[in-house]
Amino acid sequence: MDSFEWNKIFGGLLAGLVALLGVSIASDMMFTRHLPEKPGYEVAGVEEAPADGGAAVEAEKPAAFYLASADVAKGEAVFKKCSACHNAAAGGGNGTGPALHGVVGRGIASHPGFNYSDALGGMKGKNWDFESLWGWLKSPKAYAAGNKMSFAGISKPEDRAAVIAWLNTQSASPLPLPAAPAEDAAPAAEAAEAEAAPAADPAAK
Repeated sequence: MDSFEWNKIFGGLLAGLVALLGVSIASDMMFTRHLPEKPGYEVAGVEEAPADGGAAVEAEKPAAFYLASADVAKGEAVFKKCSACHNAAAGGGNGTGPALHGVVGRGIASHPGFNYSDALGGMKGKNWDFESLWGWLKSPKAYAAGNKMSFAGISKPEDRAAVIAWLNTQSASPLPLPAAPAEDAAPAAEAAEAEAAPAADPAAK
């Protein structure tokens, strides 16, 4: 086979490759892909976080605000989810968790006969007052890291306050619930702190 025949073969192969490349380019132009603006699937009922990074929900007020208007009857109903591990009746014994009758005002890790975790045992000397119960019921893991309680916490502040108010009634000597703080107390305190703060030195950088 002479060189002329080889040239015809190579020329045919080259022409085929050029034709194939042209078809590929043409098909890409005809069937352009359009990616969605937001990839993934939309999940109904899930709220997106604000674009500016702000809070999605209103910040919690102080515990006293909710305790002042707590619904004791609602607290008894909410406590039912805790009754699998805790007994709040007078004379009730320990279960998976310690008995809670008279817990409001009681010393932390002080109920006899219960084997407390080191996390709570290290808090002996402190009491279960309204503020400590507020923090504990919001998130036991965050309040005392390493404790044995598996309960995630009560996210709604109204429910949390209701449970604390009801537990307060499960005592021979209930404590008076705190009065609601004034609505303008926090802004006034912030303004006072701002006035008391020393002015920044513009030369200091």
